[in-house]
Amino acid sequence: MTADLARGALPLRPDLVGLEPYGAPQLDVPHLLNVNENPYAPAPDVVADIAAAVAEAASGLNRYPDRDFESLRADLAAYLRVESGVELATEQVWAANGSNEIMLHVLQAFGGPGRTVLSFAPTYSMYPEYARDTFTGWVAGRREEDFGLDADVARAAIAEHAPSVVLLASPNNPTGTALPAETVIAVLDAAAAVPGGCVVVVDEAYGEFRRTGTPSALELLADHPHLAVSRTMSKAFGLAGARVGYLAAAPALVDALRVVRLPYHLSAVTQAVARAALRHAPALMAQVGSLRDERDALVVWLRERGLTVAESDANFVLFGLFDDRHAIWQGLLDRGVLIREVGPDGWLRVSVGTPQDMVAFQDALSEVAGL
Repeated sequence: MTADLARGALPLRPDLVGLEPYGAPQLDVPHLLNVNENPYAPAPDVVADIAAAVAEAASGLNRYPDRDFESLRADLAAYLRVESGVELATEQVWAANGSNEIMLHVLQAFGGPGRTVLSFAPTYSMYPEYARDTFTGWVAGRREEDFGLDADVARAAIAEHAPSVVLLASPNNPTGTALPAETVIAVLDAAAAVPGGCVVVVDEAYGEFRRTGTPSALELLADHPHLAVSRTMSKAFGLAGARVGYLAAAPALVDALRVVRLPYHLSAVTQAVARAALRHAPALMAQVGSLRDERDALVVWLRERGLTVAESDANFVLFGLFDDRHAIWQGLLDRGVLIREVGPDGWLRVSVGTPQDMVAFQDALSEVAGL
């Protein structure tokens, strides 16, 4: 924070004084494995389709975009029908500039002064910032030692704090842990008993990477009108640069988000990019399978070398434990491999990259940690 702000030259909110913006290191190194990106760029035919769609959209940029982007919402519903086997109407889908804005919409609509959002740590570090930015109280319960969530602990926390919103990341970031359907249902049942109502958001940003047999919370939507399931096109689709996130929920819940969104918040270019990418969903999803295989092989490799590894249904792996994790992180960076120093003390997180990325990571870690 600058000296001028510290002296009060600008009327900065007191709760923001001294804070730094969120963000992982952005460094120019050969192997970027720190922010869970898809390492595979879109194929040339996908790029060509996106470019043509953007060119068409550009011819009408003197006009505001479709405010309710119903065509994109219909395309997203069609994609989820194939990916998860769940039938959704267009009015059950919402989209925004990344799942970050989706979460902000949720807390703008259902949070606010005098209200509470509950989650269970360790979890995504942006959650408390969404709460802060919407003046919503933040409460973090604890996950178990294996980073799972005990249903009785969750029920007790909901009964104690009576939150307006519960945020459940599944697969969880930074641990990769997926929640069984029984746990999500227990949370939904407890939330249904909160006076005044409680929305449960299951954040499935990494949902496409889940292992066979791990269900999606989308399967629970029909019976739980206070459930919302968030997804993103940043990870599995390899569209982190496009900034497209979306949510599936009951129409009434989606309508509440429409009230708080900024006018024309999703540009015509963004809509065109997303719709073009969705036309190539089968090809893009083929990469997901290879990344799952790389993840599972990495887990085995790390465990064979005596390291502790959290179970992962995501495109990253949390591993440790290290007495000085920063030294390990720095040693990898010195060798051209950037991972993430995040999570509980002693742990590090590595994104799954290409086979070449994984060899570079393994060689560097073996040298730095003496494996």
